[in-house]
Amino acid sequence: MKKLLLCIAVLTFLYSCGKKDRGELVGAPGKKWHPEKPYGMTLVPGGSFIMGKPDDDVAQLYNAPTKTATVRSFYMDETEITNSQYRQFVEWVKDSVVRTRLAILADEMQLTPDDGGIGEYAFLDADTTNMTEYEKYMFNNYVGLGPTGYEGRKLNKKIKIEWSTSKYPDQYYAEVMDSMYIPVDQTYNGRRTIDVNKLVFKYQWRDINAAVQSKTRKDKNFLRDEELKIYPDTTVWIRDFEYSYNEPMHNDYFWHQAYGEYPVVGVTWNQARAFCEWRTLLKNGYQKSRGLQPVNNFRLPTEAEWEYAARGGLESATYPWGGPYILNDRGCFMANFKPLRGDYAADEALYTVEAKSYDPNDYNLYNMAGNVAEWTNSSYDPNSYEYVSTMNPNAYDTDNKRKVIRGGSWKDVAYFLQVSTRAFEYQDTARSYIGFRTVQDYMGTEATSGKQSVFKKQRK
Repeated sequence: MKKLLLCIAVLTFLYSCGKKDRGELVGAPGKKWHPEKPYGMTLVPGGSFIMGKPDDDVAQLYNAPTKTATVRSFYMDETEITNSQYRQFVEWVKDSVVRTRLAILADEMQLTPDDGGIGEYAFLDADTTNMTEYEKYMFNNYVGLGPTGYEGRKLNKKIKIEWSTSKYPDQYYAEVMDSMYIPVDQTYNGRRTIDVNKLVFKYQWRDINAAVQSKTRKDKNFLRDEELKIYPDTTVWIRDFEYSYNEPMHNDYFWHQAYGEYPVVGVTWNQARAFCEWRTLLKNGYQKSRGLQPVNNFRLPTEAEWEYAARGGLESATYPWGGPYILNDRGCFMANFKPLRGDYAADEALYTVEAKSYDPNDYNLYNMAGNVAEWTNSSYDPNSYEYVSTMNPNAYDTDNKRKVIRGGSWKDVAYFLQVSTRAFEYQDTARSYIGFRTVQDYMGTEATSGKQSVFKKQRK
């Protein structure tokens, strides 16, 4: 009997050691999370500030009364999103559209990689030999539910897209590529360009605010499908300025590498938001391929976040560099705007300047005043400061199509460069003086306790 009890005790001990938790509440297993500063972003440590206009409102709009607000920590792009960065988005969409069209035609012609030519671009799930049982289940039960009948099919991204007509592998490939360009009768000077209307980005998002206010709270009722053309409207350089010669900007500004590091313009609020969704998709696709945890979504900043970041830790400052003057001690302008009764060239810039121009503020953010005004996530209501929360305030309303823009631009007078000045534009409108930058929530609380030391560590 004693031997039996001894054996039971030993087995119990071994079992306890094997589990390592000794029967204690130690939490579910998981990898330790280490915050990673996104490329090109800076950490804005959370805190409180006086939001609104501390001085007289010379425009007498009275839409920004002073209010103490607190925001959580977040990462923000050091510069406005540039033409080069937005072109990466455009190229990704163009590549995806072409691959999808090639795969669909290959599927319709019942061609596989073994057939060569366009068959090399067939959907990867066309051959189910190496698919897991779960993948077979998903393929058999969820394919064909969308409007094209090919939703959920996996594209083959390992095969290079050939853009040179002399290298087209077969006539089917030529047929697909031909459909991506403007019609032959619309070409000029021997140039046949991509039909930008074909560059469409699709994504889904959850309307959490509507879900919270609903009694059913079923996710499927609050999934929103978005589908939009993502190429910037380059005609803004003509439409925004009647009786003015700006054709060179219309022709070259977005696509020419000479302007690669300049801020993208001609982008609507809807397109800026789509860019955020794509950037999240791009990053989390990489995270998944490496077996890493997903990161928080990239998004547009709220109006309060933008103002807090623009102030750079300076209380009641008129401009990002302090205030209230727009010239430094050497008599040089501190930003790109319209000074001196319309002398656009007085600040050494006629239109926009490179995104990393002038001195950054104390959060290492460039051009938070001037250059281009910036879209925010917030809807514009002149009375919103009266009712928004003091913690992470944001007046977001899907029914309100007027969205707040901040910071002023190269064509604005100094008043619009003030960190507290509010303006708006309609979310489906593009302008030659409006761009954007993105933010990402910081996961953790360390950045708000002793924020200066954490911020300096991030700068290093």
